[in-house]
Amino acid sequence: MKTKITSFYLAALVCALTFATGAFADTESGFYEKEHIRGFVSLGGDFRGMRSQFKNYVNKTALYGVESEDYNTFDWWYIGLHLNIGAQYKQFLTWFDINFMPTQTSDRPSSEVDDMPLYDVRWFTYGADWMFGWKLFGENTVINLIPAVGFGFNLINFHLASNFEIGDATLRDRYYSTMASTFNSELELRLELGQFALGIYGGYKVVRYNELEIEGKTLETIKYDTDNVGDTWFVGLRLTWIFLSDWQSKVQNKL
Repeated sequence: MKTKITSFYLAALVCALTFATGAFADTESGFYEKEHIRGFVSLGGDFRGMRSQFKNYVNKTALYGVESEDYNTFDWWYIGLHLNIGAQYKQFLTWFDINFMPTQTSDRPSSEVDDMPLYDVRWFTYGADWMFGWKLFGENTVINLIPAVGFGFNLINFHLASNFEIGDATLRDRYYSTMASTFNSELELRLELGQFALGIYGGYKVVRYNELEIEGKTLETIKYDTDNVGDTWFVGLRLTWIFLSDWQSKVQNKL
């Protein structure tokens, strides 16, 4: 898996260099014109569908140590929320996508099982991706298509059901986390009116989780390996506020 994600990173870097070369090459004005850079901020939300392998991984891990019928299993989808902070130069865009999901909870069925306290089972993810995009139909057109790719990291967090024994370690009443490498690809259809933009976007995110460790022990069963896939497909809406460049601000101040 590490080899695969390394190849994803290399592909993302190649795309980024291609975008950057086209955006910043300017034979008349040097490498780029600083006064024409525009910052932007976006807020977005999307519906994220989980591959069957990811759904099984979440449920087997979160419900570790208890009978599955004691708790409600988790759905195959969740809501993703995003804050994007970036910059635009001509048709080239780059931004940091800070993403997280509301916590999903499976309520405990009773106060105890076999004299052992039970907890609500919970899981959530958060992370960040460095994205690179290109406006296909020009810099300032009202309707645009923006393909983008990026790479980053993701953490998945589990609060398990109870104080079960794993070898000589005991689960505690807390969250356990593991890191993942990510490769993100998306396509946005954007309606841009002045400094405001509304976009519909969709894509696919490749996620490769490391093994989950609990109290110094790797959580493993004969049924699955916790070095696992967390791929999702997604579709959502995004609202963007685009700041004026220094050049635009100077022009407005002169009017």
